[in-house]
Amino acid sequence: MIPALLQTAEYARLALTVGRAVDEEDAAKAAAIRVQGQAVLFEEGRRFSFVLTEGAVRTWPGSPSLMVAQLDRLAQVSTLGHVRLGVVPWSVEVPAFPLHGFAVFDGAVSVAEVITGEVVVTEQAEVSAHREVFDAFAGAAVYGDELRSLLADIGTDFRKLTSRSEN
Repeated sequence: MIPALLQTAEYARLALTVGRAVDEEDAAKAAAIRVQGQAVLFEEGRRFSFVLTEGAVRTWPGSPSLMVAQLDRLAQVSTLGHVRLGVVPWSVEVPAFPLHGFAVFDGAVSVAEVITGEVVVTEQAEVSAHREVFDAFAGAAVYGDELRSLLADIGTDFRKLTSRSEN
């Protein structure tokens, strides 16, 4: 799925509720907190690297129009000078199986996203293994204009789905 720091509010709300028995009001509050936390993306001196698979970008928890907005958000974030955002396209052989999402913080801690929450990894050998997988995926990803072109193509696919559902 799209990492929390990159999610639109509606995507965040659905990511927290789809397939789960969750109170809608609590989900809306949690989504709002998630979006407020995105302010860290704009703090001076911070640097971020994100790598997603095309499968993650194409997986939609709600309407196709929701995903068009989410893709626009990704394209916008990709233009920030201190953010490196890449997507591994389906046309590229993946260097490993992406069994779960994870984030590595300052090379010292890795947080893996699992169905029931997050698992924090601090053992250096495990963090290094996560970093190696991240680097392998980063090497297979597209960035910059090529990324934005891929996102635009995916957006076109979602717009076609939106047109079909309206007919």
